[in-house]
Amino acid sequence: MPNPGNSITRRLEALVAEDRLQRDERQMAIAARLDRVAAELTTSRAQRKTNALGWLFAARRQAQPPLRGLYIYGGVGRGKTMLMDLFFETVPIERKRRAHFHAFMADVQERIFRHRQRLKAGETREVDPMPPVAAEIYGESRLLCFDEFTVTDIADAMILSRLFTELFARGCVLVATSNVAPDDLYRDGLNRGLFLPFIGLLKQHADVVCLDSETDYRMEKTEGIRVWNAPLNETSRKAFEEAWLQFTAGHAPAPATVPMKGREITVPLAAGRAARFGFADLCQRPLGATDYLALLAQYDTLFVEGVPRLSADRRNEVKRLILLVDTVYDKGGLIIATAESAPDALLLERRGTEGFEFDRTISRLTEMQSSEYREAHRQHHQIVTE
Repeated sequence: MPNPGNSITRRLEALVAEDRLQRDERQMAIAARLDRVAAELTTSRAQRKTNALGWLFAARRQAQPPLRGLYIYGGVGRGKTMLMDLFFETVPIERKRRAHFHAFMADVQERIFRHRQRLKAGETREVDPMPPVAAEIYGESRLLCFDEFTVTDIADAMILSRLFTELFARGCVLVATSNVAPDDLYRDGLNRGLFLPFIGLLKQHADVVCLDSETDYRMEKTEGIRVWNAPLNETSRKAFEEAWLQFTAGHAPAPATVPMKGREITVPLAAGRAARFGFADLCQRPLGATDYLALLAQYDTLFVEGVPRLSADRRNEVKRLILLVDTVYDKGGLIIATAESAPDALLLERRGTEGFEFDRTISRLTEMQSSEYREAHRQHHQIVTE
């Protein structure tokens, strides 16, 4: 049974009492909603164990309605990720998975690829990969928790409806955070009409709530210690080089490669757990989530030179920069860069899906400049400093 003393609401109240958090009634209201989801998951799990003893009478039992998840959306820095942290830590079930949405979809695409390889080799006769892929995922995780639910890739957009139809039919529960309401997902995306059924499916299986606190708590943590060096001038280049020397102390920088599905990702310069790139190396080449994840498995600090201001006609570069920052942040990594401008002035025009998503990029690049984030990064990755 759920333990009320370990509820998300109680843990928030404890943080407030310890002066580690400012009380926010909007956060408290959503914490209560998450507590209900956790309680229903726990109760359902207990009922399933009890019902397993009476499987002979399964045909006579009335089917239970599917559990509803929760989709939390709102502006950046409002506490969505913190609430997700508390929920995932608190809910007492074993088959649960938390992932950034990009990483999850990269995993799905890899599973689809493997299924097609088995089909080609004659190891399966099932032509449609979606049912077995969904069965695999559900077998591992009944609860899926996604940070920053966003859809920018057409390949992902085209399979989401079929994938989650299979997952929800099996009893999967979704809890997600996002910067945008469901109706704004994949806005202005190619062939968006084919994506719209997923929005209806999402609303059918998850309650939608808005967290729109007036305070951006991430900005309160920032003390102006910068790892983002702008504009491009001698001062910013000098600071960048000094940081590189600090993070690579005791190592001899040299070119490197990272293997990735039968090919290699070129790293212009690497030393220890730090890798150095030009902006073009990471955002003008055809790289995706799996490539960035492979890099982050090898390196926890990425030095990026010459990040430009980006106009609307450079959409692919904007999308890759968003994806890169999401991946680095999700892995607790750090980006140190030289750039033409501060993060909030990088995107010259705000429109379409990328306009929505870039607010999150600004927030995350800003947080990476905070002493708290860098200290957590240092402790987690055991960065050597002098």
